[in-house]
Amino acid sequence: MQAKLNSKDYIVGMYLRLSRDDERQGESLSIENQKAILSEYIEKQGWTLHDIYVDDGISGTTFDRPGVKRLLDDAQQGVINTILVKDMSRFGRNYIMVGQYLDYVFPLYNIRFIALSDNIDTENKDTAAMDMMPITNVFNEWWSAATSKKLRAVRLQNAKNGKNGMSHSPYGYILGTDEKRTLQINEETAPIVVRIFEMRASGLTPRKIADILNAEHILTPNDYRIATTGVTTVRNSTHLWCTSVLRTLLDNQAYIGNLVQHKSTTISYKNHKWIYRPKEDWIVTENAHEAIISKELWNKVKEVEKAVGHGKHTQRGFMHPLSGLMFCADCGAKMRLGWNMEKTKRTGEEKVYFNFNCGTKSRLGSSACFSHFITVSVLEQIVLNDVKDKATRIIADEAEFRLRYLEHTAALANKKDADVQKELRKGEKRLLELDKLIESAFEEKVAGKIPESVCVRLIEKYTAEQSELKERIAFLKQGLEEAEKATTDIDEFIRRMKKHLYAPKLTRELCLDLFEKLIIGGKETVTGKPQEVHIYYKVDIDSIS
Repeated sequence: MQAKLNSKDYIVGMYLRLSRDDERQGESLSIENQKAILSEYIEKQGWTLHDIYVDDGISGTTFDRPGVKRLLDDAQQGVINTILVKDMSRFGRNYIMVGQYLDYVFPLYNIRFIALSDNIDTENKDTAAMDMMPITNVFNEWWSAATSKKLRAVRLQNAKNGKNGMSHSPYGYILGTDEKRTLQINEETAPIVVRIFEMRASGLTPRKIADILNAEHILTPNDYRIATTGVTTVRNSTHLWCTSVLRTLLDNQAYIGNLVQHKSTTISYKNHKWIYRPKEDWIVTENAHEAIISKELWNKVKEVEKAVGHGKHTQRGFMHPLSGLMFCADCGAKMRLGWNMEKTKRTGEEKVYFNFNCGTKSRLGSSACFSHFITVSVLEQIVLNDVKDKATRIIADEAEFRLRYLEHTAALANKKDADVQKELRKGEKRLLELDKLIESAFEEKVAGKIPESVCVRLIEKYTAEQSELKERIAFLKQGLEEAEKATTDIDEFIRRMKKHLYAPKLTRELCLDLFEKLIIGGKETVTGKPQEVHIYYKVDIDSIS
């Protein structure tokens, strides 16, 4: 229930706010300056100050502020009956929300609102300042919009000029003190970054890498930052490495020397929800600073990430090198690792024998799919023999193999090129149309032809379609560039074949280096037909041999 106060007993809530943009205006808007001015006014009036409510470093375009929330709660509960601010813009820069409180909410709860510098006092309605209040509110929001636009333009230009706008450096680096704040290698943490990339390139999963780092009690990026800088505003940390942290680290181009900016933005100066921009809108400055890892290691990690299967560990922590890369030829399910125990005839010792079978049959039985059983030892020998055979043939005449590969790749690219170009033209035309539709929605909203909510809905719809189109266009353009990369690709594949020519056994690294997938045929027990194993390499060797 609202407390009943004598009309002459003014219980005041003093509200102070300063945003990062306001800090540029100097000392006149500081929290201490606001407090001094308002305290002097309260003392002169002989009123009672109940509490001071502060939001420091928060924009006035949002009312999702701790201080203002507490202020409004106390006002609605009857704890205070007067709100005092230095000027209207301190209370808020959203003219709709400010107008709603001043015209509806405060009168409902008998709250007196005073904006001292603007001469606005809701108890004295017949004043020029009160008549101008709606215009003042609109001007305050316009100022916020204009400031936001200017700041975005400055950040964009700085990013284009290669100036580092990061609030803090990526793990493995420290911020430089030069004008561009160029990243400098942190000799303490950079080796850990290299090790993480090397472990991932060898086929270890992020989960396994996290387990290794945690077992060695290596500080997480957040904990390291807290320990070395004393910053306490870092998001809550579990103090453990996890897959999400590692995936973010492994996807950071900073480690190959690239400065990537303009990746995210807020929806608008009013809506502060962060959204990611399409990759083609990112601003990338290559070779902006010293790299921690080589581009070869980076590319190898990206290749591992794109692999069709990431493998699966058994309960004992074992993962077969081919795990996740094999599929049933008949139902398409992944092959599943199994084992059986047998006693040796001579000594009677029990020995474990591993095998693979169709995952569907293993889970659902023979009614779902028939047996594709193959022992691990037989499969490994087939694969190793095939690698040795293919590698020997390729290395015997590298030049001829390279030439056939390039001709084959060019033929495929030419076949697809016409359709791709047609789709590209259509997509780029639609992007221009969407730009005009978004501009039109803004104009109609400003002209009062459509409500703000409809405008926002339309813009969100058009923006979502833009993002999808940009991703599709980027994908198509990447496809057109494949032929240009063909020479590099084939040279790298030949290098890998040489590397694994004399491999004594299968390793995870070998499998991820060479194979796209393996298709395992059914076991024909009735006809006695040999079981087929089709090995698909990352380069289509059979088509160009």
